[in-house]
Amino acid sequence: MRDYADFENLVGMTLTSINVSRADDKIEFVTSNGVEFEMYHEQDCCEGVSIDDIVGDLDDLTGTPITLAEEVSDSGDTDYGTCTWTYYRLATSKGLVSLKWYGESNGYYSESVGFFRAQARGALFVTTA
Repeated sequence: MRDYADFENLVGMTLTSINVSRADDKIEFVTSNGVEFEMYHEQDCCEGVSIDDIVGDLDDLTGTPITLAEEVSDSGDTDYGTCTWTYYRLATSKGLVSLKWYGESNGYYSESVGFFRAQARGALFVTTA
């Protein structure tokens, strides 16, 4: 089960791992408290969104709390339709990483990237009777 989440929710969290799948155009973030996030685009007809570039060392984002999580995008026209560049910047005290996504469509479909909270792999809370 996945729920939409704000990318900025990562601020203050500590990531334990980041898994990038360029083949699936998907990035998974696992936090120290067991919360998992996924970043990807649900493909539709007449459009495509993919990971275009990653600048920085992803290892700089693990083991230390996230101090910056921001999304910036810009769009334009192509011969085919429209395009959108979306930059996701993450920082810790160890460094800054920029995740660049590129989307293109005929102008009628979304070119945005989704950020979702995935179901945790373990219990987040333990209650006793």
